[in-house]
Amino acid sequence: MTIQNHGHEHEFEPQYGLPERLPADERILWQGSPDAAALARHVFHLRKLALYFAVLMAAALLPTLWAGEGLGKALLSVRWVLPLSLLGLGSVALLAWLTARTTVYTLTDRRVVMRLGIALTVTFNLPLTALSGAALRAHGQGAADISLRLAGSDRIAYLHLWPSVRPWRFTQPEPTLRCVPDAQKVSALLQQAWSRCTGLATTPAEALAHRPADAAVAASSGNGVLQPSAV
Repeated sequence: MTIQNHGHEHEFEPQYGLPERLPADERILWQGSPDAAALARHVFHLRKLALYFAVLMAAALLPTLWAGEGLGKALLSVRWVLPLSLLGLGSVALLAWLTARTTVYTLTDRRVVMRLGIALTVTFNLPLTALSGAALRAHGQGAADISLRLAGSDRIAYLHLWPSVRPWRFTQPEPTLRCVPDAQKVSALLQQAWSRCTGLATTPAEALAHRPADAAVAASSGNGVLQPSAV
């Protein structure tokens, strides 16, 4: 399997995306990063922010135009809003790009490893046997979120995981592979690996790819990526 190294900022790692080399009997099934464009749209809400700035500029432009003061004065009325809008949008887009570049998700036949952080890097090892379920939330164009439910009482703080966490799950944060390209393939690999580790069968997740993003079903309902089947 070809693994794309995004740069030299993590060349000190013994193995790309991992805090230490894997044991000889453990192998990587998949490794990847969030799609930067999908991350900007669905995590950092770049489109909504652009709409907000557009409304601000319209609010500054329209009264001047209606007053009949001409296009020149109307443009002067947004001389501060426009550069601030571009600066804000550019900053958010840059943040999304840096997040995608420095985030690495790794699926092995035993665990999920999440390397997170732009300035301060942290790594979370999630053994597959410590997962009780998962859910897939599609965003379109092949990208999706895969949220992992932790078994038992173990928890990871929401802020430590952000943005690689399921939105609004503050009391029981769910580590999430955000905006993963080719998510159906990744979810299938995750299902197979989890089944091998636990000895439990799983229900298929393919149907989730055709559901709206806001209708993704958690594993407890029987439609999750890792939900044990009843047969």
